Amino acid sequence: MKKIASLFLVSVFAGAITLGAYKLFFEKENYKWVTSEQEVPFVTTSNLNTSAKGAGINEADFTIAAEKTVNSVVHVKNMTISSRGPSSIAEFFYGYERQQTPQVGTGSGVIISPDGYIVTNNHVIANSSQLEVVLNNNKSYEAEVIGTDPDSDIALLKIDAEEALPYLAFGDSDNTKIGEWVLAVGNPFNLTSTVTAGIVSAKARSLSRTGAQSFIQTDAAVNPGNSGGALVNTNGDLIGINTAITSQTGSYIGYAFAVPSNIAKKVVEDIMEYGNVQKGLLGIRGGNLNPEAAMEMGIDDLEGVYVSSVEEESGADDAGLKEGDVIKKIDNIDIGKFSELTGYLSAKRPGDVVELTLDRDGKSLVKNVTLKKQNSVILPATSFRVKNLSKEDIKKFGVSKGVKITDVPESYGRYDLRNKVIIEVDGNKVNDINDAKKYFGEISRYGRTSFTMINENGEKEHMILQ
Repeated sequence: MKKIASLFLVSVFAGAITLGAYKLFFEKENYKWVTSEQEVPFVTTSNLNTSAKGAGINEADFTIAAEKTVNSVVHVKNMTISSRGPSSIAEFFYGYERQQTPQVGTGSGVIISPDGYIVTNNHVIANSSQLEVVLNNNKSYEAEVIGTDPDSDIALLKIDAEEALPYLAFGDSDNTKIGEWVLAVGNPFNLTSTVTAGIVSAKARSLSRTGAQSFIQTDAAVNPGNSGGALVNTNGDLIGINTAITSQTGSYIGYAFAVPSNIAKKVVEDIMEYGNVQKGLLGIRGGNLNPEAAMEMGIDDLEGVYVSSVEEESGADDAGLKEGDVIKKIDNIDIGKFSELTGYLSAKRPGDVVELTLDRDGKSLVKNVTLKKQNSVILPATSFRVKNLSKEDIKKFGVSKGVKITDVPESYGRYDLRNKVIIEVDGNKVNDINDAKKYFGEISRYGRTSFTMINENGEKEHMILQ
């Protein structure tokens, strides 16, 4: 018994020595270094519990925004009728009965007023013969198309409901910040009222080479059927209309894009007030600065929009903008790339005045530009750039109606088409760029199209496309 007690005491004593040695040689005190009499902690720890993506739990509570949004997002069903042509040589020679086949496409929409106005994507309702809107409570209504804008991919619908409908208020998309939490609400794969969460990944994102688009990019999951649905912030304010995804499979792989609410709101207001979209244009052609161009011009800063040309009689021309100018700010907002400029201007109308801060030969200039109506377009099917006739053109060519060709793609370069005036397309009189855009948009690749032009000598010329 004494031997056991002795062994126990030896063990305790040895353990104490070991613990003391560890304290002495291995466990060092964490000293805090200070530079003043006031003690400053070496590491500052937030007192907020964080969620998976780093936001405070209170900030990441989406329940109120989701509940507010799901009842304001609708299911849009687009019925189109397609006609089947001859499927065999025998049918082709001996005749066939054209079959009318109904097809149904689906998307989403957002109620923006208690009396039933709904905003959606133009591609959701394109070529529709009948539109059905289904609310979150499963009530169904036939919808009327009030107006569309293919350029921004926005359309305005109207349904007649007996009761006041839940709706979303437009938020200010310009105030949206990168990293901000957002919700995407829609009907992907016919799954009604689906809510996904993510953050704003980028702003003023363009998916085209021209930089004419300006999307909000998000990593909230968006799939086919979400088009036309709502992108909202944590307050439930509408900050975008979900429009596109970038994917090699057709399904979501991490990138989704929404038309900013400020652009959608302006399109809707224009349609309701004017019947069409009023586009206020600067009247320049340009693009992002690149290292080669900046080096050639002796510019160190790559932020800004380089002006490659100025359209005659445009607001930019009137204000004295020149080729080689670099736009650095608009209305005191920094401009880093072309899509930021076009995104800002998309919410403006003809007659609005914007203040531009320019870099010209290393000097800063400020110019006030009055925006004007759209004066030139790129025509479908041919990619000709045409503009409305100026006073000088009317006098020079001896015509009062038509559109002047200002640029053509390389494939038409050998035909010497520049600076000629198109006055007719397939027998239809062309008055302005709207007529030209309409008639060239009806060109079929399976048929022949002829158009009549006036050259600088006042002579008529005919061209046939086939």
